[in-house]
Amino acid sequence: MAVAKFALRGRERLGLLRPYGDALLLHAMRWDDEVRDPSELAPDTVELTDQELAEAMALLEALSVDRLDELELTDQYRDALVEVIEAKAEHRAPAAPEGAEGAPAGQVVDLMAALEESVAKAKASRGETGDDGGHATVHEMPKPKKKTSAKKKAPAKKTAAKKTTAKKAARKRASSLRTADAPVPP
Repeated sequence: MAVAKFALRGRERLGLLRPYGDALLLHAMRWDDEVRDPSELAPDTVELTDQELAEAMALLEALSVDRLDELELTDQYRDALVEVIEAKAEHRAPAAPEGAEGAPAGQVVDLMAALEESVAKAKASRGETGDDGGHATVHEMPKPKKKTSAKKKAPAKKTAAKKTTAKKAARKRASSLRTADAPVPP
C-alpha cells in the first residue's frame, strides 16, 4: 500500500493506493479539515414510554417479512418499457395502460361562460345589478391637474433669427399649400 496525492476536480486530494488482483485501486481519503465530528450528527436523546416502544416493535413486526419473495414485487416501469419495445419491434401500437381504457374523458369547460358566470357572481356579491347586457361599464378617467411651480421663469434670451434661403422658404410655402388643399379623411 501507498499514500498518494492526486488532483480531482481542481483540488489536491489524498489517496490510498493498493493492488487489487491485476489492477491498482485508489481510495480517496479526506483531509483532517474535511472530516466532521460525528457527535454533531447524532440525534438528540429522547425519552420514550414503554407503550411507544411496544407500538414501534409491533409496527416493525407487521411490516417485516422473512423473505423478499413473499412480497411479490414487480417492476411495472420495466414491464411497460418491455411492452413498448416489443410493440415497436412488431410494428404495432403498444397496449393502453391499465385503467385508461374505460376512463371517462375530462370535462370540457367553456372558458367564456365560466368567466361571465364569475363576473356575475362578483357583481351580485357587491350588490350591483346585472342589467347592463353583459357588457363592461366604461368609466371616464379624471384629467390630471397641471402642476404649478413656485419658481419664476427667467426671461428668454433674445437671439438673432437665422435667415432662410429662398429655396427653403419656397419649399415651406409649397408644403403648406399642399396640406391646406388636401382632403380631410372621414
